[in-house]
Order: sequence, then structure tokens, then C-alpha cells
Amino acid sequence: MRNPHEVLIKPIVTEKTTGLIEVNKYTFKVDGEANKIEIKYAVENAFKVDVVDVKTLKVPGKKKRQGRSQGYTSAWKKAIVTIKSGQRLPIFEE
Repeated sequence: MRNPHEVLIKPIVTEKTTGLIEVNKYTFKVDGEANKIEIKYAVENAFKVDVVDVKTLKVPGKKKRQGRSQGYTSAWKKAIVTIKSGQRLPIFEE
């Protein structure tokens, strides 16, 4: 298995994901090549919690313009991780 810091890139903290924390669901930006098994392993080893479920989705790049030139932002992968009831991740508590 890969190092958890290679799989988990950063946590995603928005208004919508903050609401999911109340039902023990945490959202992360993950490596595009990572699968659900690697994501589960990475969260369990990095934060010492029990992962119940992992949902993944690919976020497509958006078209952006700057003057006459245009391009796309990078596509990325998002994971919504459900942890066991009663456990918390300290990085989202701040």
C-alpha cells in the first residue's frame, strides 16, 4: 500500500461538507489513481479511526477564460469517507 500522505491530498472544508461532518462523513481531495481500498487504508492509518464506507467521484475541469485565451482547470478526484459513529477527525474540528 502507498503512503497515506500520497493518497490524501487535502481535506475539503466548505459549507456543504461541514454539514456532512454531523453525520460522520468527511470529504477529501485524493490522488486521481487511488481506489477505495487505498483511500480507506490511508484514512484509517493517518487518523486512527474505523472507516465504514468510501464514496468517490471525479470532478471534471471547468472552462476558464482570461482575456482572449481560454483553457481548463485540472480535473480531480473527491472521496467522501464515512467513519464509525462516535469517532471524530481532529483536522476538521479546528
